[in-house]
Amino acid sequence: MPQPHLERVLVTGATGTLGYNIVRRLGLMHPATSVRVLMRRMDDTLFADLANVDLEQVDIADTPRLTQSVLGFQPNAIIHCAASGVRPSKIDWFDLIRLNVTASIALFEASCEIEHCHFIHMSTGLVYGDQNRPCREGDSIDTLHPYGASKAAADCLLRAGAERLKRHLTVIRPFSFTGLHDGGGRLFPSLLRSALKGEPFSMSAGTQIRDFCAVQDVAEAVCLVLEEGTLPGRDVFNIGSGLSISLRGIVGSVCRQLGLEVDLRLGEMPFHPYEPMNLVADIHLARSLGWQPRTNLAYAVWQLAQSEFPELQVTQPEQYR
Repeated sequence: MPQPHLERVLVTGATGTLGYNIVRRLGLMHPATSVRVLMRRMDDTLFADLANVDLEQVDIADTPRLTQSVLGFQPNAIIHCAASGVRPSKIDWFDLIRLNVTASIALFEASCEIEHCHFIHMSTGLVYGDQNRPCREGDSIDTLHPYGASKAAADCLLRAGAERLKRHLTVIRPFSFTGLHDGGGRLFPSLLRSALKGEPFSMSAGTQIRDFCAVQDVAEAVCLVLEEGTLPGRDVFNIGSGLSISLRGIVGSVCRQLGLEVDLRLGEMPFHPYEPMNLVADIHLARSLGWQPRTNLAYAVWQLAQSEFPELQVTQPEQYR
């Protein structure tokens, strides 16, 4: 039997990179835990090999249906990963707010009907403004980045609500990550796609300083927070590599370790108008859980290549940093 606070865990956003890896880790590491995954579009193939994971078709923007589902399952914890994506080019601004803010508050409200339900909210490092040192959890959150601003709004409202209502809330702010199930137009799937096609890869000048982590390490940190249960005085965690490296340096290192022959066209793409030039996590609080990033980023990209681009010839790098 699992510990009482791990008996039933509800997860949203499991079709995304992080949500997918969290569910897989829960399914494998906690086989006695009942994991309920809410999905807007059903995909029975994602977790078919995990006997303790079941799926329910729910659009989290449908508040009555969402509430009914939460109260029916009575989770001991909710891991809320569903969001619009960092660059939701195909979504209206107000739809972004409804998904990232309104739906998050509705889910939290439903959780308040369940005694001792731990609400774990997946935020982002993009809530922080540009600064010349690693971001700490106590730093002010101030940004005009659309995604970052919507997540910052949800963070503030959830933390204020948890304080007022005396609820158990943890906010986790991952910085950049990649690995299994990464997709769409994100950086590393796009790089691998260009390499497979033998096409040049256009990117920004790459001078922005970034903190990239393997997604399996981020998923491990989230599961540690879940397993710990009560964490007095620690309700926000930054999760990242803790390393300050230019984006061009990160991409170049991955290409060298994988043996990727791709023409990097630096400077052909503009910087995002609201992206910070320096975004790195201070991870001392996460380390207090006994967590540290261990996986070599290039290995995470290799896993992605093996899974999504099997025809691409790549060298297997070292697994650990």
